[in-house]
Amino acid sequence: MKKRCIIIVLLALACLTLLFSGCGDTAESAPQPDLPEITVGCDDYQPFSYLDANGQLTGIDVELAEEAFSRIGYKPNFVVISWEDKNTLLNSGKIDCIWSSFTMNGREDQYKWAGPYMRSKQVIVVNQDSDIYSLSDLEGKLIAVQSTTKPEDILREHGSGLPEFRKVISVKKRDLIFTMLAKGYVDAAAAHITAVEQFTQDSELKFRILDEPLLAVGLGAAFDLNDGRGIESALNKAFAEMRSDGTTEQIIGKYLSDPEQYLED
Repeated sequence: MKKRCIIIVLLALACLTLLFSGCGDTAESAPQPDLPEITVGCDDYQPFSYLDANGQLTGIDVELAEEAFSRIGYKPNFVVISWEDKNTLLNSGKIDCIWSSFTMNGREDQYKWAGPYMRSKQVIVVNQDSDIYSLSDLEGKLIAVQSTTKPEDILREHGSGLPEFRKVISVKKRDLIFTMLAKGYVDAAAAHITAVEQFTQDSELKFRILDEPLLAVGLGAAFDLNDGRGIESALNKAFAEMRSDGTTEQIIGKYLSDPEQYLED
């Protein structure tokens, strides 16, 4: 009888173990609630947002956006857009925000901004054997720039200290400005310093960056002025947290050397 009782107790314990184990599995496999989706318009602009060898969108801005939006309860849906159409797409609601190495400086009143999450510089780049060493040396020169970007605004508006150029040539694709420079079709090109570093790394072409920048800039995510959801405010809080806990520096460091220089205030 005693032996039989022991067997019954052991069987009962085994059943309880299976029961709790089954409950645990159910909890772990329970589907997570779907996060509301937000559409992010971006450019094919390495190292910020671009397709990798497997055809997956990646880059500094992609990873930062995924992390920041997840912290405030959204799932980003990235759409590669024609950069020249970004404002039309934003105003029409076809995208919720613009996020792709987008310069805040000079555009502060045009959008609701989240940022700056990162600092960068707009620079002039020339071939290594060029006789251009300062911005004043650009007088009478041909300069290539990507259209609808901050460098184009600066050059066409002839910002402070800039001479009269022979011509500013605007093209849609960023890489084309460096190709034109390497082939000698233009005397200089203007772009983000990160864009120059990325292109030289990928192409192994050698350029020289002028010591004097066109502009030191902050990068941000832009929302329409009529967007009343307050997402930009929530993102700013997420940016502060990511900066404090080292997430932003870690992500930038995956793509650029010396990430601290892009976080300077």
